[in-house]
Amino acid sequence: MTIISDNNLEIKSEKKRNANIKAEHIEYDKTFENSIRPKNFDDYIGQSELKETLKVILEAAKMRQEPLDHMLFYGPPGLGKTTIAGVIASQMGVDIKITSAPALERPRDIIGILMTLKGGEILFIDEIHRLNKVAEEILYPAMEDYTLDMTTGKSQTAKTLRVPLPKFTLIGATTKAGELSGPLRDRFGVIHRLQFYTTDELAQVITRTAKILNIKITQEGAIAIARRSRGTPRIANRLVKRVADFAIVKYNGIIDDDVANESLNILKIDEYGLDTTDRALLKLIMEKYNGGPVGIETLAAALSEDVRTLEDVCEPYLLQAGLLQRTPRGRKASPEAYRHFGEKVPPEQKSIFENQDI
Repeated sequence: MTIISDNNLEIKSEKKRNANIKAEHIEYDKTFENSIRPKNFDDYIGQSELKETLKVILEAAKMRQEPLDHMLFYGPPGLGKTTIAGVIASQMGVDIKITSAPALERPRDIIGILMTLKGGEILFIDEIHRLNKVAEEILYPAMEDYTLDMTTGKSQTAKTLRVPLPKFTLIGATTKAGELSGPLRDRFGVIHRLQFYTTDELAQVITRTAKILNIKITQEGAIAIARRSRGTPRIANRLVKRVADFAIVKYNGIIDDDVANESLNILKIDEYGLDTTDRALLKLIMEKYNGGPVGIETLAAALSEDVRTLEDVCEPYLLQAGLLQRTPRGRKASPEAYRHFGEKVPPEQKSIFENQDI
């Protein structure tokens, strides 16, 4: 006999409330992101090289009256991979179905989506590097021949049916292109890496977002936020909302240079765009491990963080900013990291970097 105590009921109720709050927060974030996503290339800021290439590809597909080639976009999170897929669908005048690889656990999950596609439609799969082997193998003939191989019956009565599919376009997005298998990667006709944004590009993104959300902001305020946005539009959009809260409550409701900098200082986001976790990671390497090298698993354990969080969220920008170096033996804090924290580079580390021509 199982006895359920009041404490157990309270714990379950609390977990349910937390789950509901988290679900509402995720839904709110999606609503916010969808409200500011551009629908055409004119409104899509940044990634100029990619935009020019896509304009030609889309126009050629329209002239041939054929679906687009399959596309793969990769790069750090928050640079607009999902957004560019939506722009492509809008420009082609077709619907887009969005899913993620972890949601396609069983064969029937991917088969169900493929069977519902219509001619010319776009299937967007986020985190495509996490596709399981079965789902990936189902995609091979679907991408190449627009067919679906299905097996019916068992043992001696088993038969393979080849079901035709309408011509569609698969757009995959990943933060780890290197983890895609060769056969899957080779089936994409367009492969492009999204780049970090410049300060000017981010300032344009922030100004556009502020206008959509009816937030008053000066050019100087937009640039101040852009400088601390880690070259990432998603972070820039999040920060402009947080700074707007401070502007409304503590100031005159207008985001200028002073309001932006003071608000971001309160939020503990420094002039490099580093947050508490970033600074803790660099300080740990510098102070506890003499500047490195040190393994990522050791760092994750010491910070009580997930390895994937450090690799996917923290490291890309720290590497781009020249604050961190990744070596076969582990991670090192660069001389720029020491300068950022106002500390002298240890002689042994200085000699190492000089020998490496850094």
